[in-house]
Amino acid sequence: MKSLEELKALREKMRSQTDNRAVAGSDETVIKVGMATCGIAAGARPVLTALLDEAEKRQLHNVSISQTGCIGLCRLEPIVEVFKGGQKYTYVLMTPEKAKKVIAEHVVNGNPVTEYLIGNN
Repeated sequence: MKSLEELKALREKMRSQTDNRAVAGSDETVIKVGMATCGIAAGARPVLTALLDEAEKRQLHNVSISQTGCIGLCRLEPIVEVFKGGQKYTYVLMTPEKAKKVIAEHVVNGNPVTEYLIGNN
């Protein structure tokens, strides 16, 4: 940050992304990213950023993306949980590229990316 204007611009950008993370209704998809110490150390922050960027790029207003604490599977971090259609899907060992594929395949097209799901690793 070099100026107050840059800080204000960053705040506005984050505010617009936060709008995507509002409380989800019944027709919405909820995405939670494990952001405890182990998740952050494993690379959860770039995964969260990729999810937010992809949702914004695709203008997915029915998707709620937020952080959560420890999910309890440290060796499988970064972890992303997707709640869609009354089901919970737990994606493990995520990367920003995998996160973008989950948005495209699962969230947009309704096809879970089975090779990234827990139990398939």
